[in-house]
Amino acid sequence: MADIFDVIADGTRRDILQLLRERLGGGERGTSVSQIVQELGVSQPTVSKHLKVLREAQLVSVREEGQHRFYSIATGPLEEVDDWLVPFLLDESDAAAVAAAVTATLPEPAVRAAEGIGRAAASAKHAVTGALRKLGS
Repeated sequence: MADIFDVIADGTRRDILQLLRERLGGGERGTSVSQIVQELGVSQPTVSKHLKVLREAQLVSVREEGQHRFYSIATGPLEEVDDWLVPFLLDESDAAAVAAAVTATLPEPAVRAAEGIGRAAASAKHAVTGALRKLGS
């Protein structure tokens, strides 16, 4: 399998993932190749090539209905990216608090929950900080 960072390095694949994420938020159960082609304005062979790479990296799942295929985002592999990126978004006191929570003697489900909450908090802090910077500009 390709390195997750190599897979998401391509702009078209990131656009596809973004589109699938947005459609997931709308309650849809999948997006067809033709819908992706129409939304992104990219050729069908190009979309199919990128979807194959995303499938092999397990970033998308496919549901077949007759001759149609419907794609949905699968965010699990992105946790590796999140784990790598979050330390860059935390200041030293945040990092120490996260490390203490993760290394404390907790049951495994609690550790996973704490890590998820920590990632969500770091992402929210980053988004708010970025938004405030834009407003100040």
